[in-house]
Amino acid sequence: MGLIEVIVPAEQEGSRAVVRHWLKRPGERVAQDDPLVELETDKVTQEIAAPAAGILHEIVMQSDEIVTPGAVLARIDPTSDPVAPPAGAPAAARQHSPAVRRLAAEYGIDPGDIAGSGKGGRVTREDMQAAHRARGDTPAPQSCSRRVPHSPMRLAIARNMAESVARAPHVTALAEVDFTAVTRHRAHLKPLLAAQGINLSLTPYLVVAAAAALRAVPEVNSHWHEDALEIHADANIGIGTALGDAGLVVPVIRKAQDLTLEEVAGQLQELTARARAGRLSAAEMAGGSFTISNHGTSGTLLAAPVILHDGQAAILGVGKLERRVVVRDAGGAEALAIRTMAHVTLTIDHRALDGHQTGRWLAAFAARIEGWEAPPG
Repeated sequence: MGLIEVIVPAEQEGSRAVVRHWLKRPGERVAQDDPLVELETDKVTQEIAAPAAGILHEIVMQSDEIVTPGAVLARIDPTSDPVAPPAGAPAAARQHSPAVRRLAAEYGIDPGDIAGSGKGGRVTREDMQAAHRARGDTPAPQSCSRRVPHSPMRLAIARNMAESVARAPHVTALAEVDFTAVTRHRAHLKPLLAAQGINLSLTPYLVVAAAAALRAVPEVNSHWHEDALEIHADANIGIGTALGDAGLVVPVIRKAQDLTLEEVAGQLQELTARARAGRLSAAEMAGGSFTISNHGTSGTLLAAPVILHDGQAAILGVGKLERRVVVRDAGGAEALAIRTMAHVTLTIDHRALDGHQTGRWLAAFAARIEGWEAPPG
């Protein structure tokens, strides 16, 4: 039997990735599905596993080299079966990646004390960072500046943002939306879903309301092409998910127009957890037709997000909810009322949309949010 090639997956998100860390060395025995190497794209860090048991014969692509789908990473000689690990040997005894060893030295944390989330219980860089945050450590004060090399994710985000602004004429419309009905509904439903292990945040309400508005104004659920506007039948809504200093990813809720609030909450919880663990697949971030940025979770009142994905016609931004005094009609007379309000923006690609569609979409979104049904009882 000849050598078996280890290939960059064809379903990899993006057109290229960077080889980050080899977890095995040439001459080492490997078992089938053993993690061999970490690849980092602008979206996720991905482990590539051994497709067969044998000896790692050759590493073709070295650390920090750029690879594309279908490229050969390494070759395995399957002629010898790998040595099985001793019975009861802990997963932590595996060789740690250079990134984990570097963070162990920086944080003063023993990887052996951490339950790894990688394949076979291997400790990942994200596990080390999570342990560091959980311990409440803060970096020592610096007496001078320091240079932090950009990660491939940060460089890709920078490139995408610059290209988006340069390519598409962005225009932002602002509305003030009353979330009082939503907050009351959420206060009633949240403990019921919590009993099922589902956390009900504000974002599922945004997804359901956005899907309703996309049905009302389908031109917003579109992609710009030079020869046509492609209007999508399904509301595949991407959710901007922050990864701290690492950047952000955008998992997609598919066919949101067909989902209940509870179904959206469950899917969103699972996708968010996978995103923050660095375990989203390429398929879970592909095919979005519209994007939501709930920047209010970071405390900001107002922002005009840049369209994240090439060709999408619009992106929704939602600011922090605040209790404010507003003027309301009360039986034909004006009255002051305390309501839960938020600034909402719709940033559009002005090539695809005009103010007419933008205003109609914001009105439909506000109507769905403000008219949320009261909880029973």
